[in-house]
This record gives sequence, C-alpha cells and structure tokens, in this order.
Amino acid sequence: MKFSVEEGETIEACLERIRQAGYEPTRRVEQPVFTEENGQPVPTGRTIEFDAKLAKSEH
Repeated sequence: MKFSVEEGETIEACLERIRQAGYEPTRRVEQPVFTEENGQPVPTGRTIEFDAKLAKSEH
C-alpha cells in the first residue's frame, strides 16, 4: 500500500497515520516537482511517498 505525505502534513504525522491504519512503513520515496518558467524546468517542491505493508498482529 502507498501513503503520500499530504500538503500541510508533517512526515511524522503521515507515519502516525500509516501506523493507525495498521501498516508499517517499508520504504520512503521522494521525487522533485518541477514547473516550467521561461521554457526551463524549475524545482518547486517535492512529493514524499511511503510504501507500507500490513503490520503483524501480536496475538
């Protein structure tokens, strides 16, 4: 399952949301976001996404 850090959300808040959903984060992927200005790509931000797997139950 994939979880994205939402706009205005901290990484820690996203990780907590993942755990609350019953998953464990396994990998973090960051990608730059570009916009075009004067015909040239300009970095304007980034997206952060976590891959997650179901957490093991402790029963």
